[in-house]
Amino acid sequence: MPTLSETRIQNRYRVQPNDANNYETLHGGELMKWMDELGAMSAMRFAGETCVTAGVDDFSFHRPVPVGEVALIEAYVYDAGRTSVKVRLRAWRENPRTGDTERTTGSSFTFVALGEEGKPVPVPELTVETDEERELREAAREAEN
Repeated sequence: MPTLSETRIQNRYRVQPNDANNYETLHGGELMKWMDELGAMSAMRFAGETCVTAGVDDFSFHRPVPVGEVALIEAYVYDAGRTSVKVRLRAWRENPRTGDTERTTGSSFTFVALGEEGKPVPVPELTVETDEERELREAAREAEN
């Protein structure tokens, strides 16, 4: 059974002018796409199957990411159903020169595991072993409410 830590993925994207809106900050739809891609990778690492987006919960923007800064995105699986996987996603703006970060976005995505025939297939149980994993899972569950 996979552990929460084994599903934890981070990625960085440099915000370029073609990623921006009229205010020269990261377009929300572009960030959502990046989060969806990273969330799917986390879900697939957990399920061992292709996973597709089934739903997005509470997508909250707290502050913008200006052109020239970096969007740092983190994803991890915090819950699983029979064929579904819940992934917590968070994003920060990161100054590429200093590494200073500020939280910008939070969301949870639900993915469904699909087998070779494109039909939902069962996923394993999530194992939560460490105090850090328990804290991450509880934080994700609290963010749902």
